[in-house]
Amino acid sequence: MAEDHPVYRDGLRQIIEKDPALKIVQETGDGAEALRLARTLAPDLVILDMDMPGLNGLDIARARQREQLRFEIIFLTMYQEEDMFAEAIDLGAKGYVLKESAAAEILRSIHAVAAGQHYFSPALSSLLVNRGARSAGGSHAPAGLATLTPAERRILKLIASDKTSKEIADMLGLSPRTVENHRTNMSTKLGLQGSHSLLKFAFANRERL
Repeated sequence: MAEDHPVYRDGLRQIIEKDPALKIVQETGDGAEALRLARTLAPDLVILDMDMPGLNGLDIARARQREQLRFEIIFLTMYQEEDMFAEAIDLGAKGYVLKESAAAEILRSIHAVAAGQHYFSPALSSLLVNRGARSAGGSHAPAGLATLTPAERRILKLIASDKTSKEIADMLGLSPRTVENHRTNMSTKLGLQGSHSLLKFAFANRERL
């Protein structure tokens, strides 16, 4: 956990330590130290403040992507700006939690991300939908949906419910590889590129599925 305000960090630690399923392996208030610890300790998940001395949260996410480090990221932030949110998602963040609601949401976000899902503070849902609509082509989305087979639409609906490929495979009696093939085919039909573009499209069009 990397957060540069000691009192705030102490409060989050107390909340997290009450959950016996979770263990904090290290904490710091400095971004450069956070990256060093992540490289050394190889944690499953890192909670990052967006603003820190040394390196900020996005700097660490860029390093993670560049070095192919294998930990998930949950951002803690005061910001609701769409550009910052978009960059965090593009860099592979699985969670984005507003500090004002972190005390209530931190455990939910950790468990969701640990289970392979995404977690975004509900107050940010409009940013995700707006971003998904743009990446999906906005008003052209219905035409794209019309090209999908019933099986693909069923999978896309489950993706919109934030189900992982393994969960979808278990629910539909398919192999995870078959689900991944469907995801690739859907992305091709919809003209989507990038690791999270299909998820964004699904969120943006969930009411049409």
